[in-house]
Amino acid sequence: MNPKLSLLQPYPFERLRQLFAGVTPNPDYRPISLGIGEPKHATPQMLKDALAAALDTGLTGYPATAGEPALREACAGWLQRRYGVTVDPATQVLTVNGSREALFSFAQTVIDPTQPGATLVFPNPFYQIYEGAALLGGAQPYYVASDPARNFAVDWDSVPDEVWARTQLIFVCSPGNPTGAVMPLDEWQKLFELSDRYGFVIASDECYSEIYFRDEPPLGGLEAAVKLGRTDFKNLMMFTSLSKRSNVPGLRSGFVAGDAALIKPFLLYRTYHGGAMSPAVQAASRVAWGDEAHVVDNRRQYREKFAQVTPLLASVLDVALPDAAFYLWAGVPDVFVDRVPGLSADEAFARELLAQYNVTVLPGSYLAREAGGVNPGRGRVRMALVAEPAECLEAAGRIKAFVFHND
Repeated sequence: MNPKLSLLQPYPFERLRQLFAGVTPNPDYRPISLGIGEPKHATPQMLKDALAAALDTGLTGYPATAGEPALREACAGWLQRRYGVTVDPATQVLTVNGSREALFSFAQTVIDPTQPGATLVFPNPFYQIYEGAALLGGAQPYYVASDPARNFAVDWDSVPDEVWARTQLIFVCSPGNPTGAVMPLDEWQKLFELSDRYGFVIASDECYSEIYFRDEPPLGGLEAAVKLGRTDFKNLMMFTSLSKRSNVPGLRSGFVAGDAALIKPFLLYRTYHGGAMSPAVQAASRVAWGDEAHVVDNRRQYREKFAQVTPLLASVLDVALPDAAFYLWAGVPDVFVDRVPGLSADEAFARELLAQYNVTVLPGSYLAREAGGVNPGRGRVRMALVAEPAECLEAAGRIKAFVFHND
């Protein structure tokens, strides 16, 4: 077996299953899960219709790994409308089976494990695929903490020059998972300057870009590059997906765009990796990228939901409306510190909340790693407000009662 597999940490939801072992949820309450970031809003009917219509002719041949030209053009058209960014759909766009597999396989394309100390840098807390991609690609992960005092902005200045010197790839996530933080233009400029100096590649995970709560939509990586005069997108790749934007996580559809010099070897890798997208999925995806009305309605639903739930939870937890995404990144009360021997405050909070009120949340420490003696997720929980408003409100009411009765 590949010895690198032994380096992988248990996935957060496996750790959650172990944490909940032996817990009997209160049967007086129906179960509500805020644990997994799986969109629950209705899938637009037009996407179902497009998928069904393509089944008659879309399953009889092998699809091209690069994706059909019409779909790549639809993706390029969306980039132009959303960000004002112009790309060549033939050389700067590649369709992928969701951003998760693309982020992982891109790292395997970029990382050169024969170089001493090959390093992959990413925020801490983080999406677990980043760490797995680093380890299985033969690179050392380097965890960069975010600063709660600066709206969870990533502290790139804390990374030593010697780490940047051996860095081959960095993952950024904006809007961030789990914090919801959005990177401003000056932060992008800093990363571009570091990339120019040290030669590393920037992979920008933007799968939450269409769920936001401010008037101005989140800045994208390619958009930031254009604003700063970097129209060739050197060493830059953005990753996006339909899962959150269009409520189709089961469709497994997204695309990457950016530096043509990176697209070419990534396509080569994916040709051998088996990364082609089903033609039926491509047909539905083309419809999705061409329509904004369902996205606007989806965003409205999240805004209304967060407007109701956030103040309720803020009355008992350290939490505020994020910039974007569909998570609340909440600090738990100090009363849960050392509450249960061997458990962190966020673990104790999650375990007792399930037992007493049958609500599932994810301990923040499971989404981070200890670095410099500190786990930046410790003492926080992630709540995914993906269900219908009534269910999320009911969960928030139970959490408020739970904190009140355990204070």
